[in-house]
Amino acid sequence: MLQSRTTPVVSATEPDWSREKLRQWWDPSRQLLKSIRDYQKWRQQGGNLGYFLSRFNIIQHIFWSIVAGTDIPLNCQIGGGLIMLHPNGIVIHPEASIGPNCMIFQQVTIVSNVQVGGHVDIGAGAKIIRSVTIGDHALIGANAVVICDVPPGATAVGIPAKIIPKKP
Repeated sequence: MLQSRTTPVVSATEPDWSREKLRQWWDPSRQLLKSIRDYQKWRQQGGNLGYFLSRFNIIQHIFWSIVAGTDIPLNCQIGGGLIMLHPNGIVIHPEASIGPNCMIFQQVTIVSNVQVGGHVDIGAGAKIIRSVTIGDHALIGANAVVICDVPPGATAVGIPAKIIPKKP
């Protein structure tokens, strides 16, 4: 059965956790996400065991951050199903919020108070440098500098980014 071009294949609300599953041990982007998720889980659980294991995950996070060349804090709000194909140079502010099933390419910068919706693809070198909201199923082009809100389903390209509306 063929899917319609207008029907999104990936959900913007339900995280697809299989996208984050480790394929092999040497998988820096997924190992980094695993260390962040495990830290948040153990930190929330609390107690002596939670304290010890959250500290262990801090060490893992530091290691995988160095290997991947990223700056993603442990207290970041990241929805499930995030894919970072080439995590080198990705910088995400701890007050930014990333929705489920997003894809972020290399050298992306996301500043504070940015709300990224579900199933948003952010191209290589893109910079989101103002407090903006990016709607579900939006696309941010490579090297785009986003300084305004991006509506759901739209594409933002250029410096500064201009919105290309979704074609009917």
